[in-house]
Amino acid sequence: MTRIRRGYIARRRRTKIRLFTSSFRGAHSRLTRTITQQKIRALVSAHQDRSRQKRDFRRLWITRINAAIRGSGVSYSYSKFIHDLYKSQLLLNRKILAQIAISNKNCLYMISNEIIK
Repeated sequence: MTRIRRGYIARRRRTKIRLFTSSFRGAHSRLTRTITQQKIRALVSAHQDRSRQKRDFRRLWITRINAAIRGSGVSYSYSKFIHDLYKSQLLLNRKILAQIAISNKNCLYMISNEIIK
């Protein structure tokens, strides 16, 4: 009986996974079983870090706003500032407020004065 040559589908799947893990070190980029495990692990970490990145940026924006408010001479805390912002119905999110705090502190000072009135 003649030898049957296997198809290319499994090989194509493995090379696709191997391309994904080509930058990994050691057996993580060479052995097929380890490659599949590391690919799954990398994708799980990427998914977790996307939500962690949102969390970290929100913390950064809050810290920047708080530092700008306390440094501007207005005896104001971050929580009171945000509370008064919502009470006066100024719809500015934390990302925009942090950019204003860095680039134009006078504008943030004017916003805080508007809130107080």
